[in-house]
Amino acid sequence: MSTPDAEQIQHVDLDGQVLGMVSRASMRAKNLRHRAVYVVVQSEDGRLLIHRRSESKDVWPGWWDIAVGGVVIANESYEVAALRELDEEIGLSGVLLEYLGDGQYSDSSVNLIGRCFRVRSSGPFVYRDGEVEESKFVTPTQFAEMIAVSKFVPDSLALVLPHLEDFYAGTVYDVGKPGER
Repeated sequence: MSTPDAEQIQHVDLDGQVLGMVSRASMRAKNLRHRAVYVVVQSEDGRLLIHRRSESKDVWPGWWDIAVGGVVIANESYEVAALRELDEEIGLSGVLLEYLGDGQYSDSSVNLIGRCFRVRSSGPFVYRDGEVEESKFVTPTQFAEMIAVSKFVPDSLALVLPHLEDFYAGTVYDVGKPGER
């Protein structure tokens, strides 16, 4: 079994065409463009699952994230990668993926083409691979309070938030004062 750093990743151009195969370690070291998946988990009543990343993550350790996901390994479809990540990170399987959209993101830490999905589930969740420290469902108001004071993974925010109109449109209702929800 190979280590995660030795996994083969497809280095891609802006159109997603494969330029070559590289190790995950090389992809990270050279910040090469690659494919990634993002899966938003929402409860049946519309609350958003957020999770805090492990301190052992290679980028943005300990930061909060609004999507489960990760790097698509070589010759893996976006859909297969999304289902794999759901199972590995939060122990979720047997769910239907809803396609949300594609996008690109690049900064000094990552350079990628991403595909976003959504699933509906209220759990239970199991952190199988140690990449997630904790998770919780939040309402729009709770999310706004958290994002004002906590670090959130920027690629997920950039690629996923534009697809969450229903989350902000009041699918869930905030009640009580902050801290009472």
